[in-house]
Amino acid sequence: MKNYIIVGVDMSDETLALEIAHNERSLGRRSFGNDPDSWEAMVRHLKERSRQAGGAPVVLAYEAGPHGMGLHDFLSQRGIICHMFAPTLMKRSPKSRKHKTDPKDAEGLLEVLRGHLLAGNKLPGVWIPDALLRDDREIVRGRLDAGAKTRQTRTQIQSLLKRYTVRRPHGAGQGWTQKHRAWLRGLCQAGSPLGIGARTRLSSHLRELDAAEKEEAFLEEAVARLSQEERYRRTFEALDAEVGVGLLTAMVFLTELGDPERFGNRRQVAAYFGLVPSSNETGKRDDCKGHITHQGSPRVRWVICQAYHAEARTDPQEKRRHERLVQRNPKRKKVAVVAGMRRKVIRLWHTALNIKRGVPPVRPPSGPPEGGKRHFALSATPRKYQRPASVIEERRHAG
Repeated sequence: MKNYIIVGVDMSDETLALEIAHNERSLGRRSFGNDPDSWEAMVRHLKERSRQAGGAPVVLAYEAGPHGMGLHDFLSQRGIICHMFAPTLMKRSPKSRKHKTDPKDAEGLLEVLRGHLLAGNKLPGVWIPDALLRDDREIVRGRLDAGAKTRQTRTQIQSLLKRYTVRRPHGAGQGWTQKHRAWLRGLCQAGSPLGIGARTRLSSHLRELDAAEKEEAFLEEAVARLSQEERYRRTFEALDAEVGVGLLTAMVFLTELGDPERFGNRRQVAAYFGLVPSSNETGKRDDCKGHITHQGSPRVRWVICQAYHAEARTDPQEKRRHERLVQRNPKRKKVAVVAGMRRKVIRLWHTALNIKRGVPPVRPPSGPPEGGKRHFALSATPRKYQRPASVIEERRHAG
């Protein structure tokens, strides 16, 4: 007979609301603080419940959220089985959404977990990466955030000049070159067409831009160092050989993907990154598809979109395929882009999976085979990322 202590936990900044049960029998509610000392007290209480139930294993579940996976690691180290549920996969009725409280949320988590343990229902769980991968993600995500801040500051500068109808003269060079920046600094001086308020604001934006670009360069080098770690180096170099894929795209994909072997097929990969169409079908309506689901990491979709656009511009075969899809439906050009993104993310997954399994990457021929078409195109001389000098020097000394 199955025997469990089942716990549903709703986590907030200050407290943990627990709903506890022994199989089908409720054991009541408890509340603990959300800090390490209170976690220890909660573990002692749950182990006492387990002892009273004849040594029944304690199984606990809470929703993934902004508090990260610290509680999961803490409980796992102390012998408590811990599950994390995806909030987007939890089924909630309109009525329950209008009557939300911490105890009711904990009770709902308990019921889902109990259905899994006693009846074998499917869990709406999330994949939990190890601590090292979570730490690697901080570097790569920080680099993406720094780039977004740089772009945002540049947009603010352009908007400021547009509000005052200040246009860049022909002698000021291309956008964000040294000549352009010198012209922008000149606008901050007295005698420029801008008033004192606009000059002050522009000067502030330029300082913000300098700081953001320094942080971006610092994190770019940190990502380059990470790509040369033993756990990433071979896979990174294989992905870097792909058209349109560079340092940032490869490392965002690898850190967000995690273990490539956890996916059974390409459909699961596309679904994980939200690149499959949504559906709203019932009865005889079995082919009613909508926009893509946008589930999973938006960071991967962003870098894959940039990579695909670069490939569609530079690779002749991919360009022809893209144009052929656009011609089918000229009013929905994004359909062709999403199809290309889906192909690219699946191709990158196959490459990472082959490297993980020790299969050498197979480069397709330079032209399509006679009587058929090859699945994708690579340039004859793939562009390689130019690593920072500090990384090259470190590897030289290490060798």
